[in-house]
Amino acid sequence: MIFISNTISLNDNDVDISAMRSQGAGGQNVNKVSSAIHLRFDILGSSLTDTQKQRLLDSKDSRITKEGVLIIKAQQFRTQERNKIDAFERLQSFIIKATHVNKTRKPTKPSRNSKRKRVDQKTQRGKTKALRGKVDY
Repeated sequence: MIFISNTISLNDNDVDISAMRSQGAGGQNVNKVSSAIHLRFDILGSSLTDTQKQRLLDSKDSRITKEGVLIIKAQQFRTQERNKIDAFERLQSFIIKATHVNKTRKPTKPSRNSKRKRVDQKTQRGKTKALRGKVDY
């Protein structure tokens, strides 16, 4: 079981992980060690609810293929274990961000007392500014 949040969890078979060689510069180590992690998450075939699946697919992320598979490639770190942790953290943050629902805003009105205080402050400020005029002797 992979726990994403308090309400969301995935089955182990929802995520496919494979190791491969990292790209880019890195000397001899990069040519002989498979430290990069290729994580594939099939959104449509996962154990998420239908609304959560739809929110993930509607997120317009470039890592999601036309077939509905999220592909995360983690190769930032030197070890395979750390790249695997990084890939799972990125999957977790993606799912949490895509399934988060904002609370609806309830419009409020200012109270009568706050309106009165605002007007009183404006008149007081106007009186203070009026006293700044030229002085006639």
